[in-house]
Amino acid sequence: MKNLTKQAIRDELIRLLNDKPLSKISVREICDDLGINHNTFYYYFSDIYAVIQEIFAESLQDVELTYQETDSWEKAFVKAVAPIMTNPKAVYHIYNSLRREDLENYIFSVGSQIMNRFVAGICPDLPARQEDRKLIAHFYGCALTEILLRWLEGGMKQKPEEMIDRIGFLFDGSIEEGLRRSAEQGKVQTEGGKVNG
Repeated sequence: MKNLTKQAIRDELIRLLNDKPLSKISVREICDDLGINHNTFYYYFSDIYAVIQEIFAESLQDVELTYQETDSWEKAFVKAVAPIMTNPKAVYHIYNSLRREDLENYIFSVGSQIMNRFVAGICPDLPARQEDRKLIAHFYGCALTEILLRWLEGGMKQKPEEMIDRIGFLFDGSIEEGLRRSAEQGKVQTEGGKVNG
């Protein structure tokens, strides 16, 4: 029963966000719509923003599970965007609210998590520097975050899977090439040679 009530609060907030901006939604409205008292709401969440944060945190866990099932960063990223496509108006209202940072943090966490796992799994025997692996993952995670944020700002007109698949196609092999360069540079340094700029 407790989990059902908690889920009902989350579902109701999403339903309301699909109709109006976050600033126009109150705890009272959620409670009245669900027929629960305020104490019940506050038993589960400190405020409306805590509900949003939990939704994003759970979505992030789903992305992690998806990545364990596939080694494709594209599929994992499409999975991460799925909640956005299911409730585009709700996400748009969050994006245009004072809680935009929660959405941005979610997208950045997704991009970073996916790319860290992906880069770690590419040519694991290649002796690329760990710092370079982290730098490459960070670079691509930031790039994906920015692309997705611009997509949200532009009204989410393009299908995300098309955009993500295109990025994957255009940059296929670039991460592996960067890791090979790192490994080659390390080899030159180990041999006492001069590193070329």
